[in-house]
Amino acid sequence: MSSLLREEMQRILFRPEKHKLVEFIEIEELSRGKHFLCVSVGKNSAVQLCIVQCHVSTSSKSKRSQTKRSSIQDSYKKAEVWSLQDLTLVDGRDPDVDDPSFLLHFDKVRSVTAVNSSAKYTMVRALVAVSDRYCKRSLPLENFDFAYIKPTTYYSNRGDCVVLSQICLYACNLVCLSMCPVPLDS
Repeated sequence: MSSLLREEMQRILFRPEKHKLVEFIEIEELSRGKHFLCVSVGKNSAVQLCIVQCHVSTSSKSKRSQTKRSSIQDSYKKAEVWSLQDLTLVDGRDPDVDDPSFLLHFDKVRSVTAVNSSAKYTMVRALVAVSDRYCKRSLPLENFDFAYIKPTTYYSNRGDCVVLSQICLYACNLVCLSMCPVPLDS
């Protein structure tokens, strides 16, 4: 579902502006409809954050049958747009609580509530990566559990299969070593 949504938003909103949608998460807003926080990169490496509002409209038109069929159409509109260069701080509010809310500090502070904490950390990881790659600066973060943002262990960036095979190899080596006779010099 999210890949279809990504393709549709890319086609309708970002491709006409020559931007590539890098990441998006669903967020909770007071107004009706679905809302998404999106990160996109332009052709000139300009990184943009935006709140996209999705309106669902129904129209009932059918030429072939007597019964009315309703077709559902999604329309997307950028409600708010910022440049990543203007982002001065991302505040996770409290790293010890499972809270999907975070604050984006631009000229004004924008509160964002993701649908869950996993989505919050997904967005922050994408922002950090895009900032490092395109803006050539580290993004200031506050009140996050940094173990979920930047992996610190050697194996965390590798695939699960590689990690599992290395663990099995180490276990096999330990078994072989434990079976070897040890000479006793007495």
